[in-house]
Amino acid sequence: MQKRNPAQQRYVVRFIPTMFSYVLVLFAATYLIRFWHPTGIALAALAVAPSLPLLGVIAIMGLYLVEERDEFLRQRLVKAMLGGLAVLLAVLTVWGFLANGGLTDQPPAFLAFPLWCGAFGLVQCGMSLRDRLTSSTAT
Repeated sequence: MQKRNPAQQRYVVRFIPTMFSYVLVLFAATYLIRFWHPTGIALAALAVAPSLPLLGVIAIMGLYLVEERDEFLRQRLVKAMLGGLAVLLAVLTVWGFLANGGLTDQPPAFLAFPLWCGAFGLVQCGMSLRDRLTSSTAT
């Protein structure tokens, strides 16, 4: 395993606690909504609370993109982000038209970020696989 550069180290130091807080807030908010049955502003605050760490994750990813000094790594990251965005837009566009046709329910908006993250990760895996296959045939 390669040693992380300073930008990657800062990313990990920021990302892991933020995701840990997301899990805690998500479980706590879900529990409180289910068993406390809040209304009004309390319900709104609990409903929005899990999104706040995810907004932090988005900011952390943006900071990493800005702080990364290696142009090759930054270019790969941008390509993977754009690939993830393309998958997200394609899936939600098709799903939306299926919903308009009455064939399915509207896509839940809160799935946009997890879907993008999954597609972003798959694109990175695909890029790494392509690199391995092309480098093994080149030698």
